[in-house]
Amino acid sequence: MSELLPVLLAGIAAGVLNAMGGGGTFVALPALVAFGLPPVTANALSRVALVPGAVVSAWVYRRELAPIGGTSTHALTAISVAGGGVGAGLLLALPASSFDAAVPWLLALATVVLAAGRRITRVLSTLRGRSAGMSSRAVLIGQFFLSVYGGYFGGAVGIMMLALWSIGLGLDAADSNPMRIAQLAAMYLSASVLFLVASDALRAPLLLTVTLVGAVVGGFAGAHVARRLPAWLLRGVILTTAVVMTVLYFLRG
Repeated sequence: MSELLPVLLAGIAAGVLNAMGGGGTFVALPALVAFGLPPVTANALSRVALVPGAVVSAWVYRRELAPIGGTSTHALTAISVAGGGVGAGLLLALPASSFDAAVPWLLALATVVLAAGRRITRVLSTLRGRSAGMSSRAVLIGQFFLSVYGGYFGGAVGIMMLALWSIGLGLDAADSNPMRIAQLAAMYLSASVLFLVASDALRAPLLLTVTLVGAVVGGFAGAHVARRLPAWLLRGVILTTAVVMTVLYFLRG
């Protein structure tokens, strides 16, 4: 059982990171691949395992959920569910080699967004010289494409959501974080249903269980700790993890 300890710790870390600001995929996926699972299977299994942690985090934040601009919360959640399912379908339909080749670049994209997202937001806001004002339809369209990405891969999708809402609506990231977690849970939930039915995510039930338990513990603890940690420290930990994992995947490739 001692060999499962790194997987448990990765699950806890992934739950904590997702609750605090995003980046759980950077920990869970490499840990499962290192344990011997193929990347597509590891991606599906990690998505299933991280759902309960995301749901627990969303429950902790339940009283702080606020609509995104003028967009209906129900509509936004429905779009997240639909996009997550589409992304999961793409992962299962495309050849495994496509995902293997795409992972380093997906990690790199997510790392760039993670590192420069806030700076891009500030530059665009300065260039526009006024408050952002995306229509509800534009918010839903953007959310759909992000949810497809979330269902297919998911790395830093929470950061991307915050960036979209910040650029498009001028929303503060801290105020939007509870809704980010709720939408993350929605897109992961629909993807997980498809993975459980159509993928081989259940081929390693012990790994799934250990990762899931760790993610629930991490998600619950992370949602509480997130209110106390300095934002710069949290962002630094997530970014460091992202950079290291991206470099390792390119070297592996």
